[in-house]
Amino acid sequence: MNDALSGNERRQNDQAAVIRVEGLVKRYGAFTAASGISFEVRRGEVFGLLGPNGAGKTTTLEMIEGLRRPDSGTVIVAGYDTQTELKKVKMVIGVQLQSTSLFDQLKVQEIIRMYASFYPNSVPIRPLLQDMILEEKKNDRVKHLSGGQRQRLAIALALVNDPQIIFLDEPTTGLDPGARRTLWDIIAKLKARGKTIMLSTHYMDEAHYLCDRVCLMDRGRVIALDTPDHLVRNMRSDSAVEFRLPSLEGAPENSPEKEQALRLLQSVSGVKQLEVRGEWYVLYTDRMQETLTNWIETARENSLAFADLRTRSATLEDVFLHMTGRSLREG
Repeated sequence: MNDALSGNERRQNDQAAVIRVEGLVKRYGAFTAASGISFEVRRGEVFGLLGPNGAGKTTTLEMIEGLRRPDSGTVIVAGYDTQTELKKVKMVIGVQLQSTSLFDQLKVQEIIRMYASFYPNSVPIRPLLQDMILEEKKNDRVKHLSGGQRQRLAIALALVNDPQIIFLDEPTTGLDPGARRTLWDIIAKLKARGKTIMLSTHYMDEAHYLCDRVCLMDRGRVIALDTPDHLVRNMRSDSAVEFRLPSLEGAPENSPEKEQALRLLQSVSGVKQLEVRGEWYVLYTDRMQETLTNWIETARENSLAFADLRTRSATLEDVFLHMTGRSLREG
């Protein structure tokens, strides 16, 4: 038989699911942390679990990694069942936990060597240090590393066995913007090498920038799954106009003045959807110029003063709020 794959066969193989999750359920007493989670992750993609704190992202990852046993459901990773073939699963995955406990007194290269000793095969240490921008820190003790350096070390430890699949659980939480972007670059390079990456995050910009597809989670359930761009487009609005109405701040929700203002806003040309977020009013539209011009004219004609007017593109935050009524930052 000819071992060479045709172009179509190679493309199909590249798109094959390397993780299959079906009906995962996890309960802690009366609390359900995961309720019937199902999805597939394709080979070579960055797949994001996006949701607020408490959405069930970490519980879902831990069940896929084999660290937590589900009450029901199945997980197949690289063809192996995590409940019956966990040792084989561990050989093909690398895991960066949300909270990684490191040996503070060990030097960076010492702790990498120690982790490498856990596997029959491991990658060379020096290139790994270079990839994680840690070569200059190789003789420093872990306790002297910054937050970003500790996170890069945690990812290095997840890569010592050259895994097919990498799990990153909230890798940039608590980092400054520069450290976050450094980790984004590292994740992009891992994807370019053909690695499959599962990433959990509550940062919408991170998910939009890094992920090929995003699974939106809320209260232990999957509420949407698609590419970031498709999720935003499915709102039927690609832009937003935001502003405050100072004269209405503090007014009761059912006051005649506020109800009249809402009617005016909904009548603005091009508005597909109106959201009220505390003191802020958000007009979603796919005709930005028309909507902006018409709103300014409507406000002038009705002597309705606005403040802090700004325009922007719609985001995954808007998608989540539209679907749940809550912000991604609420936990």
